Amino acid sequence: MLDRSLNPATESGTVLFGRTDGQAAGWAVSRGLVDYPAAVTAMEARAAAIAEGKAGELVWLLEHPPLYTAGVSAKPDDLLQPDRFPVHQSGRGGQFTYHGPGQRVAYVMLDLTRRRRDVHAFVAALEAWVIGALDRFNVAGEVRQGRVGVWVEHGAPRREDKIAAIGVKLRRWVSFHGVSLNVEPDLAHFSGIIPCGVTEHGVTSLVDLGLPVAMDEADAALRASFAEVFGPATDAEPPL
Repeated sequence: MLDRSLNPATESGTVLFGRTDGQAAGWAVSRGLVDYPAAVTAMEARAAAIAEGKAGELVWLLEHPPLYTAGVSAKPDDLLQPDRFPVHQSGRGGQFTYHGPGQRVAYVMLDLTRRRRDVHAFVAALEAWVIGALDRFNVAGEVRQGRVGVWVEHGAPRREDKIAAIGVKLRRWVSFHGVSLNVEPDLAHFSGIIPCGVTEHGVTSLVDLGLPVAMDEADAALRASFAEVFGPATDAEPPL
């Protein structure tokens, strides 16, 4: 069952994790596929600049070519097909995950000193952000106690699958890495790993749910929900 205590989206009408000064975060979208190592380098450089007061916050939306990433809790046995796609070690939290075309990755570089120094509340706010975006397509995203990410129940018979993964890292109270929302990825690509170490549930996407959502539409939903959870965002240039 959905644990509402973990779902800040139930507090509708309130900016849940806004900046104390109300300043807008930057919102950047990269077109085409972005190389993963180059993206991580650019993201970490931007996060360091934010911590030093030399740059503003940024949410960076992009797509990667097919690849697997291993978070700090990744178990070697969860990589089922090590030669299928490139495998990258990642400093984010979590285990193995997949990135690829049709999946919207959002790297979230926010200054929690300007918001709230509360890691659990921050992760819950990221979940609420995704849930709010899904709600715009009449998809009921849910959280599950003990499992990070956003889940949906669907199909006949009913089953529960993950539609969005969350993996973040904080350095000097500035976040980086972020969320990945399955819009229209090739779900077969997930079979090379045990996603996030969970074997009893699968993965799904908006298109798999019967919703022909374009990436621009997903982006618009994410931006509208971001404003409700984190506050305003303004157009910015990608860091790469």
